[in-house]
Amino acid sequence: MSSEELTETSLQAPGQKRSPFLESLGERVRNLRSRKGMTRRAVALAAEVSERHLANLEYGTGNVSVLVLLQVAQALQCSLAELLGDVTTSSPEWLLIRELLGKRSEADLRRARLQISEMLGEGGTAMERQNRIALVGLRGAGKTALGQRLADDLGFPFIELSREIEQFAGCQISEIHNLYGANAYRRYERRALEEAIQIYPEVVIATPGGLVSDSANFNLLLSHCTTVWLQADAADHMSRVAAQGDMRPMAASREAMEDLKRILEGRSAFYSKADLAINTSTRTEDQAFAALRATVRQHLALQV
Repeated sequence: MSSEELTETSLQAPGQKRSPFLESLGERVRNLRSRKGMTRRAVALAAEVSERHLANLEYGTGNVSVLVLLQVAQALQCSLAELLGDVTTSSPEWLLIRELLGKRSEADLRRARLQISEMLGEGGTAMERQNRIALVGLRGAGKTALGQRLADDLGFPFIELSREIEQFAGCQISEIHNLYGANAYRRYERRALEEAIQIYPEVVIATPGGLVSDSANFNLLLSHCTTVWLQADAADHMSRVAAQGDMRPMAASREAMEDLKRILEGRSAFYSKADLAINTSTRTEDQAFAALRATVRQHLALQV
């Protein structure tokens, strides 16, 4: 039995008392892993810990050492503070800001983020943002096909950011990860995004599905583009990728659909920060494009 198939019940010894801290820690590890789109096996290999040990960590059982936490944080490309959840206790100012924002709604937090971004000079103006349309979502959402059609309709250039990243690196996306690692990929991703923002005042950008996994790059996108989340359920994502002739998602893992559902669940909270959303499930490509075109054009008209 693989660790992906281990259940919470099977990992907890009879009569074992749960630690609230370890339960919260385990939940953060699972959420971070899902957001990064990594299986438990992949994280275990990168962290050089056993899958069983990582499963115990995720379900809040076992005696977890600081060294193992550090290895897991490195495998997930995050700080130990983020893994432990105490980044906002690092200074009095952080504590005061956390207190101000702690009980606010998502809408209030979004307004605060935009105002902070504007105050710090990190974001573009509303006029600069409105004519850069960035499509976000998992593979199979239709970002390339619908993005090209939307760009043609608006008379804007079209950019597939993954291709720009490959041009910067001089090799394919898979080779970037294999040769240089995830951190190098994120640096290429940021360079490609920064150049697109600098060069094109009007553009439609199809973004990689994992861009939302890097908060710095996602912040840059939100600050300088009108973002549209192309939604679809997991089954549609899987079937569309397979229809394109890419069988890797199903060949790589017997639990491919469950993996995909976890990735979608982990990223949905970030995708939902987009300005607009279009559900492409149960729609043909023409129907999805018509909905996207109408929504974007209405949004642009309201910004004039």
